Amino acid sequence: MNNRLIPLLILVLGFLQPLAGALAPAFGIGTPIGDATSGTSAPEQPFPAFFSIWSVIFAAYAAFGVNGLVRPEEWPRALGLPLVLAGVGNIVWMLSAQLVASQPLDFVLLAPIFVCAWWAAREAEALRGTRSLGYYFGDAASGLLAGWISVATAISIPLTIRSFTGLAPSDFPWPMFWSTILSAGLFAWIFTSRVSKSLWYFVAAGWGILGIAFHNWLETGMHLIGHFAAGCLIILLLLRLTRGAKPVKRAA
Repeated sequence: MNNRLIPLLILVLGFLQPLAGALAPAFGIGTPIGDATSGTSAPEQPFPAFFSIWSVIFAAYAAFGVNGLVRPEEWPRALGLPLVLAGVGNIVWMLSAQLVASQPLDFVLLAPIFVCAWWAAREAEALRGTRSLGYYFGDAASGLLAGWISVATAISIPLTIRSFTGLAPSDFPWPMFWSTILSAGLFAWIFTSRVSKSLWYFVAAGWGILGIAFHNWLETGMHLIGHFAAGCLIILLLLRLTRGAKPVKRAA
């Protein structure tokens, strides 16, 4: 039974996270998470449809949990605890975003999700080469979550600055845009040099940056910023594919 406790928690979290995010839109309790940035002229925000990546992350969570229940002997348990903590942190963040709606608080609450997602990705890297379905699901869940939460943290920097300064979403668009893109690039460099080779990270992070490009092409009218976002995405992916990743190995 104990061998199945963590997988069961992960499976449950795979369903609880989207339910927590639907508290306001489905039940009318609080403010929907997307309302703060929906239709905004802030240039660093992704196009709303790109937030659908959460459904892929939740599906990877659920698949990882199911695999642990079915094949506990082959399940990579080292990924279990950090993914549980990241999932719980995500639920807390979603509830806060809907019920409290304080951008500085939301920004702070991203930190434990960020740390636990990167921790899970680091554990997955230590097991790289393992041939099991459980490992593949865990690698996907940790890499996707780490990549997307890195983008979420980067796009929250301008939002938090505005909450303290009273700036409008369209004020200083280029500095706000670059604060996001450079932060995302820095996170990606640290991830590949210190944490993991995971390509899933770049799937999620690249998806987020592409969303920023589409947001500016289709919603803000700041087409040049959209072009720069797309260009930065191409550079980021080319660097990853041509230079590779060499995370620091753990001490024996």
